[in-house]
Amino acid sequence: MISRLLITICILFYSVGSPITEFNSTHVFNPDWTPHVRIHEVWQLLTNSCIGLIGLWLLWVKRQVLLSALLSLSVMGSFLVAYATKRLYGGSMKFLDGSENLIFGLNFGLFIACSVSALLLIAIFLELRNRKIV
Repeated sequence: MISRLLITICILFYSVGSPITEFNSTHVFNPDWTPHVRIHEVWQLLTNSCIGLIGLWLLWVKRQVLLSALLSLSVMGSFLVAYATKRLYGGSMKFLDGSENLIFGLNFGLFIACSVSALLLIAIFLELRNRKIV
């Protein structure tokens, strides 16, 4: 049960929290972003929200704890890969004015992605231990 609660919290971060924090003037409604970039941003937010709904259905209806956790880890892990490779494509977590949202000295998005990924890994471990696989 603890693993399902942890996974649910993680799903809420990327399927509800991200859209709440990105439907604003720094992201979706950023006047400096091209319309093409905006459509990709909205697409990504909607895709992640839909993946979150599927994850919740897998978790609570189908009782597919590991599948839900792995699906969620793919969402958050993809952010971590994008962050780690940002120099290859000119990406940045800084706003156009050079500012950056920091928490404990880390970029806020990176902090959340690492925290959520860690919780998902803990949930996977707990589920595997519960099944006596580890």
